[in-house]
Amino acid sequence: MPEPDKAAAEELIAAAQALDALGFMPSKSGNLSLRTAAGCLITPAALPYAALTPADLVEIDLTGAVLRGHRRPSSEWRLHTAVYAARPEAGAVVHTHSPFATALSCARQGLPAFHYMIALGGGADIRCSAYATFGTAALAEACLDSLRDRRATLLANHGVVALGRSLAGARTLAMEVENLARQYLALRAAGLTPVLLTAAELREVFAQFGDYGRLT
Repeated sequence: MPEPDKAAAEELIAAAQALDALGFMPSKSGNLSLRTAAGCLITPAALPYAALTPADLVEIDLTGAVLRGHRRPSSEWRLHTAVYAARPEAGAVVHTHSPFATALSCARQGLPAFHYMIALGGGADIRCSAYATFGTAALAEACLDSLRDRRATLLANHGVVALGRSLAGARTLAMEVENLARQYLALRAAGLTPVLLTAAELREVFAQFGDYGRLT
């Protein structure tokens, strides 16, 4: 079996370290993966992101079997492999514990269409999933259900999952979900009621995003 692409491994590590530096991956939480021909390349369990090297990454197939690597894959490998199995367009998955989005998830609330950038998530809102214990098949199932026709979701009492055709796309989306959550919670904290975009207004947003290729 050929070695995973060195550039892909370096890209995965750089993305993980950048998100960690932003405070999106506290206490070694969160995880990232890239689809490979055999399954996916995923960050390992319980290793500080600042210390990651290409040798620490783990390649697994879509059943979770380790194909290459000397470390344990992330505890959320079931979530990642479930996304790849169900969503053939997904080339990368980013899971963060970014502070504002995670806070909102702990209220088990999603993000409504209060800002046009919600459309980056693929629909009229960003849902919050049903609750399930971390690392379980039940969480993977809840995540997939909440991602139905979407590219991002909040995991109840947990964090954010974003997928993309590329790692750059998934990472950008995860960062935008955090930005939207911060704005939404600021509105709520100020006692203001967001004015939600109408279905017609959202259709115009999607048309504009389509012109610029924003949803690829």
